[in-house]
Amino acid sequence: MRKALILFSSFAVLMAFGQEKRFVSVKKAMKLMGTAFEITVVAPSEEIGYINIDEAVSEITRIEEMISSWNIDSETSQINKNAGVNPVKVSQELFSLIERANKISEITDGAFDITYASMDKLWRFDGSMQRPPTDQQIRESVSKVGYKRIVMDVEAQTVFLPEVGMKIGFGAIGKGYAADRAKEFLISKGVKGGLINASGDLTTWGTKATGEKWMIGIANPLSKDKVFSWLPVIESSVATSGNYEKYVVFKGQKYSHIIDPRTGYPTKGINSVTIFAKYAELCDAMATAVFVMGKDSGIHMINQIDGVEVVVIDSENKIHKSSGILFNNNQ
Repeated sequence: MRKALILFSSFAVLMAFGQEKRFVSVKKAMKLMGTAFEITVVAPSEEIGYINIDEAVSEITRIEEMISSWNIDSETSQINKNAGVNPVKVSQELFSLIERANKISEITDGAFDITYASMDKLWRFDGSMQRPPTDQQIRESVSKVGYKRIVMDVEAQTVFLPEVGMKIGFGAIGKGYAADRAKEFLISKGVKGGLINASGDLTTWGTKATGEKWMIGIANPLSKDKVFSWLPVIESSVATSGNYEKYVVFKGQKYSHIIDPRTGYPTKGINSVTIFAKYAELCDAMATAVFVMGKDSGIHMINQIDGVEVVVIDSENKIHKSSGILFNNNQ
């Protein structure tokens, strides 16, 4: 009887294994928020996977309609339009996003600042610049920048920019936030695993359909087809900022398209910054902040923040990393 029970139990286990659902990875690339997005989901079938992706796209589009500076009807555009005139009542979602952005500005001593949008666009990285702007022009360009000037009324849920010409923009945090929200939405729908890549702002959950971990490569800015090291991204996010595509050179000096909002001058000394953290929103903002702060100050700051790590590749193509990153610099 005991032997029969063992055989029956083994048969039941085999039956259960045979009935286990097989999942597939479904991927789709598209343009959203003015940039390249790629969404991968692990689903029971291709049909369900594409439905999940379409739902994620709807969520990202909703966020874009809220934070876009190009959409004249967005809440962000209304705040900018009423600068120096009236406070604007906004949704709790946008109010909270601005609060978190300002907190990052405090942590980074203004290296990250959503009022960077107030800067006059003196620097152009499309090949049309013949000479750098003057020091006076640069000083004037940042005269209306400063996150501490944003007036927020918690009870009324309003945002006010007190000076005409002030603007806010979410170019250095918006894609990461959208990726996070799309991820949360898909998880709420029961999607067991996936990856959202918002033009370098990447977030993952679960595993691949094969059960393998999601992996990202730290690329060589001087040869993008080569990888310094592969690192697993487990229930986490990554964002990379680089100056290898948008920059100008004057008198042999390379100037990045990433501008210090405190000074109006382009950053120097770094080729790329890759941030690892739980949320893509934080990765997105911190990648910009470290670029602005510089290698030493940026890594020192990241080492003080739990759950956040950084890999910096300097202008001489040397790798530097925070204390929690475990790979050999000589790879």
